[in-house]
Amino acid sequence: MTEYPFDSTAAMPPEAIAAAWERELPGVPVSSIGVITPLWRVAKTLADDRRRTLHRIGIDPATLDLLSTLRRAGEPWALTTRELAAQTLVTAGAISQRVARAEREGLVTRSPSDAGRRAVAVTLTAAGHELVERAVRDLLTHEEELVGGLTAEDRQTLAGLLARLDQGTGRQAGSVV
Repeated sequence: MTEYPFDSTAAMPPEAIAAAWERELPGVPVSSIGVITPLWRVAKTLADDRRRTLHRIGIDPATLDLLSTLRRAGEPWALTTRELAAQTLVTAGAISQRVARAEREGLVTRSPSDAGRRAVAVTLTAAGHELVERAVRDLLTHEEELVGGLTAEDRQTLAGLLARLDQGTGRQAGSVV
């Protein structure tokens, strides 16, 4: 497992990493290590697990993202390519590639949209609908098991803290050296 960039020993507890840096570089703030290192380790573990789970289910992350976005839109399960790009936070070019691949696989169709002369509507097919529902059911059931050791209160607290951290890091990400 690749480790957090400033720590080459995966088995080393965050407190030990922080203590070593305090010893080696006195005065450098190290309290973030107790938060960032476990988060990074959990994120890596979850990302690897999700990749394996999606492979087992038979869908790649980009296709799941596209189909999930369409499915969550509600009936008639259609969005324009512009709406898809905005909701998935990927470029128009990436959406175009995803849609083309999903269309070749019979998961979506493209048609002119009422939203404008050049707008393209992307609609979930019956096969896409079945695949995304099966994939989401399997994935969320599996991920529910992963967080099964946390109480409902723990989950709510952690979700709130992670949302605050996500919001804060989003503002600062561009300023990191």
